[in-house]
Amino acid sequence: MPQGTMITSICKFNDNITMLPDQVFQICNAIALVGWLILIILPRWYAADKFIIGIIITLFALVYTWLLFTGFNLKDISAFGCLEGVMQLFHDPVMVTAGWVHYLAFDLLAGLFIRQNAQKHGISHWLVIPCLLLTFMFGPAGLLLYVLARWIITKCYFADNF
Repeated sequence: MPQGTMITSICKFNDNITMLPDQVFQICNAIALVGWLILIILPRWYAADKFIIGIIITLFALVYTWLLFTGFNLKDISAFGCLEGVMQLFHDPVMVTAGWVHYLAFDLLAGLFIRQNAQKHGISHWLVIPCLLLTFMFGPAGLLLYVLARWIITKCYFADNF
């Protein structure tokens, strides 16, 4: 979007409370950062899993669902069947924000898996930190790095996941 362009889409809670997609985006980014800091700095905190899933990811699920209900028209469901249709959906700032919140939630869930799985296999947290940072920035690439590192360390590609 060109600089100085005003986002005209709004996300409505009700008739009295509205937020711009950019506000939702900024708030969710800040909340996701808290989750990532917990995974990286407090890997053995006893309540980390409960906090990350029970609060952060659940909040993202609520925000995502709210954005879908406010920004998605059921008649556009067929748009998911082709790349061009999905690209059309992402011309709407509300739908782009929904997609971003979706990424935040699932990348954080992948980070939680990496942290838990590394602990299960006795992999040093110092070796896990680069995987978490890469997952934070590039999602599946960080998960791939972790799976490869786990394979090298455990000498077993199909190591137990849970």
